[in-house]
Formats: sequence, structure tokens, C-alpha cells
Amino acid sequence: MRPADRLFRIIQLLRASGRVMTAREIAEKMEVAQRTIYRDMEHLIASGAPIDGERGVGYLLRGAFDAPPLAFTFEQLEALAFGARAVQMLGDGRLAQAAREAMEKIAHGLPPEHRQRLTAAPLRAFRSSLQPEPPALLGEIRLAIAGRRKLRLAYDSLKDEHSERTIWPLGLSVFGHFWLLTGWCELRSDFRDFRVDRISTLRVQRERYEVTPERSFEAYIARM
Repeated sequence: MRPADRLFRIIQLLRASGRVMTAREIAEKMEVAQRTIYRDMEHLIASGAPIDGERGVGYLLRGAFDAPPLAFTFEQLEALAFGARAVQMLGDGRLAQAAREAMEKIAHGLPPEHRQRLTAAPLRAFRSSLQPEPPALLGEIRLAIAGRRKLRLAYDSLKDEHSERTIWPLGLSVFGHFWLLTGWCELRSDFRDFRVDRISTLRVQRERYEVTPERSFEAYIARM
């Protein structure tokens, strides 16, 4: 890791902790020697970073100090590039377009060396010949999740059982070739997963729902 990237990550680490951190703690997080952290902290303090502390005591970031907003590490840029390319392959058309536009905005604000790392990252995502196109309903479902609007859907299960449900759409996940919609099902009074490609009809309702700790995507993930 370049020294400049390490200094940026130290600032981010101190900000996230919101407390005094010892050089040993920081070194373990950064996977470097403790003496390296001592040198880095001396450099940061000498450069005007609002850090209180000293060797043997610990270090604390004072107040609201922000590093440059686009001071990404090279590895972070590669992660962004790969993530955006995966979205363009797996997501619906509007989401793919949003990913392209986001990357253009990020690239525009980067110095030349970082912009090159972002645009030329040797990481690609491809859809196999066996993988179907993203379901046409994805965009509509995403908007319903964002707007917290109930969905009325007709669904054909893998056992060819047809049912109609009203659900609270909570989240979308992709597993291999398939997108799953997770929602709170009013019929079953519980979480249910629905393969999006098996939803035959879908209507966004005017009625909204309120997410609660017990009926949230996070609660569903915790249960899993």
C-alpha cells in the first residue's frame, strides 16, 4: 500500500472509531508494524491533521475533519470499477445506466493516474450464454422498495402453485441466474422470497408501508 493511501485510511479509521485508538490497534487494523504507525502519526500531525495523542497513550481525531472526498486508494478504485461493471451485466437497464453515469462522475473528479486506474481496471463481469436477461420487473420493484409501496403480485411457485399476494417489498438479491425479491407477505404474516422471473403480474399499490425493526430486510438477513 502506498504511504499516501495508508495515511488516508488512518484518518478514516480514526473518524469511524470516534475514540482514542492506540498505535497497536491501528497497526493491527492496517496490517503494518507499530513503528510504521508512529511515523505516520507524526507525519499527519505535522501536516496539520487535528489529531491529539502521543506514543504510549493513543490518538484521537478532533472535530469534523474530512480528507479529500475522492481520495480513493487504487484498490478501492478497482473495487468500484468491478462493482459498476457487475451492475451493468446483472441489473436492469436503468440501474445499468445509473452505474455508467456514476463512474463517469467519479472519473471526472480524479487525477489522471487515478482515472486511468479506474477506467482500465483489469476486472470484468460477464453474463454467461445460459444466463437470462435481467427481469423486466426489476426497475418497477426497485422503485416500490425505495418508495415503500406495497405490491400486489401473482406468483407461480416452483411447484406450479399459483397464488396472489400483497407484500411489502424489502430487498432484492441475485443468486447465480436468478433475482429474488424478499418481502413481508401479508397472507403468511412472515418473510417470503419470490423469484422475480416467476412473478406473472405485478401492480404497485398506492398504499405505503412502514418498515419496523421486526419487518425489515436487516431482520430477514439476521434470521438467515
